[in-house]
Amino acid sequence: MDRLYTPWRFDYIKGASGEKTGFGDSCVFCALPARGDDEAAFILHRARLNFVILNIYPYTSGHLMIVPFEHTADFNGLAKETSDELMDLAKRAQGILDEAYHPHGFNLGMNLGRAAGAGVSDHLHLHILPRWSGDANFMTTVGETRVIPEDLRATYDKLRGRF
Repeated sequence: MDRLYTPWRFDYIKGASGEKTGFGDSCVFCALPARGDDEAAFILHRARLNFVILNIYPYTSGHLMIVPFEHTADFNGLAKETSDELMDLAKRAQGILDEAYHPHGFNLGMNLGRAAGAGVSDHLHLHILPRWSGDANFMTTVGETRVIPEDLRATYDKLRGRF
């Protein structure tokens, strides 16, 4: 195969180059819940202090993020009530992903700050990724492209209603 077309990644590339990505100067994690259309924003669940959303640039099928409604990059300064709910949602999300996908393992993590790899460095968020033995293939190493076997809409439909 000479080419693997991934036109859906163009918005990500534009964002990385500093071009506008449709959210103006606002934070994407503040703008998406404010839209009022959870399905269009791929928001799976709204709790009191955090929400669960699909990563629209997933590393694997089922890649979720848990995001505080509060706009902050300061994990250390996060109110205990918010971090407790965030971790409770992480446990719940892991169970839901396990039931829906039967992965061999999970990655959970936060990238705090640009130097740590945060794509959105001013609004902290927790990634939850189901993983399978052998899910990283040559495309990741050679082509710097991930092959995701499931469409975002199918992932959303599979997981919505489980929270």
